[in-house]
Amino acid sequence: MKHICVGDLIKEHKFYDGRDEELDSYILDEDKLLDKMEELLKESLDNGQSVVCDYHSCELFPERWFDLVLVLQSKTEVLFDRLQKRGYSEKKISNNMECEIMQVLLQEAQEAYSKEIVHGVPSNTVEDMESNVERVETWCEQWIEDH
Repeated sequence: MKHICVGDLIKEHKFYDGRDEELDSYILDEDKLLDKMEELLKESLDNGQSVVCDYHSCELFPERWFDLVLVLQSKTEVLFDRLQKRGYSEKKISNNMECEIMQVLLQEAQEAYSKEIVHGVPSNTVEDMESNVERVETWCEQWIEDH
C-alpha cells in the first residue's frame, strides 16, 4: 500500500502560488496538484497498488479517485492542544476549532462524495489512530477480495 501525504507533495513540488500570511498557509495551485495526483494514482493502479491519500480537505479531489473517505475527528480540547504544540497562530487555531465544532470537513466530504463511502472516525488517542489503521487495512483486504 502506498501513502501519499498531499501536504508534503504540495511543498515538495511547490504546488502553490504564494502564502496567505493571515492564515499562515500556502495558497494552493489546485490544477498542478490534481495533475500530479492523477499521475501518481494511475501509476499505482497500473501496478495493482492500493493508495491512501492523507490531506486536511477532500472536496477538490474527483469522486472517482476514492473508494473510502475517512474524516478524522477529535475532541476540541485534544485538537486545541495539538494545534498549540504545532505553533499555530490564534487565528489559525480558532479557524480549525470552528471547523471541528461545526463538522465542516465531514459535511464537505458528505457533499462531495457518496455518503456510503464517507465515515467520520475518532482521532483523539494513539489507540484511536491504531484502530483507524486497522480499519483501513481490513477494508482494503475486503475490497481486494470483493474485486
